Amino acid sequence: MWLPPEPAAEAVSARLRAVAGFLRRALPLCRAHTVDFFTRGLWAQLVAPPPHAVLRALSGDALQRLLGEEPPRPPERPDSYEFSDIFCENSQRLVNVQAFALAAKRYSMPNLGVCIPLEEMLEALNKKQQPKSGIKTEDFMNYKKSHEVQLMSELVDAIANYCGLKQVIDLGSGKGYLSSFLSLQYNLKVYGIDSSNSNTHGANERNRKLKKHWRAYQSRARANVRGQVLEEAKERAEQDKEKCKANISEKPLNTNNSLQSQTQVALPDSILFETADVFIDSDMSITNKQYELHSGAQLQPDENSILENVFLNVLPADAVETDCLPKSDWKELCEEEKERRKMASLKAKESRYKETNIYSPLTSYITAETELRDIVADLEDCVMVGLHTCGDLASSTLRLFTAKPEIKAVCSVGCCYHLLSEECESPKDATQGTWGFPMCRYLKEEGWFCGRNARMAACLALERVAVGQVLPTESLFYRAVLQVIVEEFYGISRSDRNIGKVFSKSSSFLDYVRKSLRKLELDESKISDGVIMQYLEKYKHRMNELEAFNMLKVVLGPCIEVLMLLDRLCYLKEQDNIAWSGLVKLFDPIKSPRCYAVVAVKEQTLCQQANC
Repeated sequence: MWLPPEPAAEAVSARLRAVAGFLRRALPLCRAHTVDFFTRGLWAQLVAPPPHAVLRALSGDALQRLLGEEPPRPPERPDSYEFSDIFCENSQRLVNVQAFALAAKRYSMPNLGVCIPLEEMLEALNKKQQPKSGIKTEDFMNYKKSHEVQLMSELVDAIANYCGLKQVIDLGSGKGYLSSFLSLQYNLKVYGIDSSNSNTHGANERNRKLKKHWRAYQSRARANVRGQVLEEAKERAEQDKEKCKANISEKPLNTNNSLQSQTQVALPDSILFETADVFIDSDMSITNKQYELHSGAQLQPDENSILENVFLNVLPADAVETDCLPKSDWKELCEEEKERRKMASLKAKESRYKETNIYSPLTSYITAETELRDIVADLEDCVMVGLHTCGDLASSTLRLFTAKPEIKAVCSVGCCYHLLSEECESPKDATQGTWGFPMCRYLKEEGWFCGRNARMAACLALERVAVGQVLPTESLFYRAVLQVIVEEFYGISRSDRNIGKVFSKSSSFLDYVRKSLRKLELDESKISDGVIMQYLEKYKHRMNELEAFNMLKVVLGPCIEVLMLLDRLCYLKEQDNIAWSGLVKLFDPIKSPRCYAVVAVKEQTLCQQANC
């Protein structure tokens, strides 16, 4: 049993260099902030074609065709001439929108040949995709979260089984949905660590409620399984009765035959079994063949033991607990002995539960230097996971994985790239020891820098826009025009204050400006309503420029995300103690745009699998 072929370190490095080569030319489009769109004249500065031409080239239908095409693989070392028909050599402006969109597609994840489909990964891990009875996640989570938790938990469970691990450390566990599901559905011991104390308390309460529902779901699922088995047994018994009647009518019954030689055992009419809310009625019979199928044993002469064993074997293994003494002896026990045995049974049940079904929410701020043993007292060999870990936490997860011998495998899906710390973006006197980006040697040596605006573009969802999701053009337009007012009327190019969600609370552009000026603590009496509306009239015909500019960012966004992901994968490829690492496409990008997981397994774990 082996993992699928991993992308070679040389291939991953080559793809990273190719994507970086393209982005060196294209990133100015995303480094620019739309707040400064009108004050800095960004359209004239960065784009040559008119906005209507850009919007036509990047319309919904055009994007759908673009996503469906399979452009050739990017060269390992792209030269500058490759982009000469996309960007003007002198002005550096974008001149060919179609070529730009095709290049962006070429340097997006599906066309780089370094990503593994989830189905292939599960097959390699010997994970059979069979539905499990239990919690229906859509009853307790929204549609997006349900999709994410079901698929990621299946992969994490497969990795844990493959590596022989029972403990999971879930970093940035948030509300605990993934942790609870891994614990309840897959019987893993999970520690969910989140920096928010309110999240930890909420996760604890939510898990308590989920356990109640879980028990109800399990009872219902067991009843369904039992019902199916018993129904099948009943149908087969009826068929055997008919056969038996036919045989009797053809020849006399041999009275010398014993009970063992009979084809069927009929239940006495006076018996009605009632166990675990499941009933076997008196007219039901269970054949010798069925008994052998469920128990793997031969039929015994004692009819009472036959009936009891048959029934117990029809039920799931955990549905009935047999007493250590026969019923007759149990009656003779003293009350003290009964109580002692009852308490021992309860303690045994509690012990089994604790061993197989733990979820413990913990509060702690995790960095690359965190000592996990200070947080998890019984830390053992484990798999570390993170579902949409924000900013630097995704990078810290991978650094912890490589540094801590107890962490044998990792499965991490990052998000919120705009919250990443960048070494070249930080002040020279910053005391931070490690940075979220870059992680690999090549980008560090190149002094690579994206900038917050470009990293924010990496969070955009091209697939959603392609199927009709509307960009927030009007709110961005309001903010860009407001910036013109603030600079021209108040002489302020930058403010430390944040406007926040004023747009959603405003009834008009005039209302928006008034509320924003108050947020910025500027004297709104200096500007009249008429002047404010004049600004709106001056720029409203240029709203399509802003819309087209944002569409260019949407198209380029996946390439920036690829740079972040390949940087992390290259970092893992550079480590000596990692046997397998790769990127797995986990989610449907329309349902969950941040859909790629970084997965890795350490050397010694694979050695154990191969009995090294």
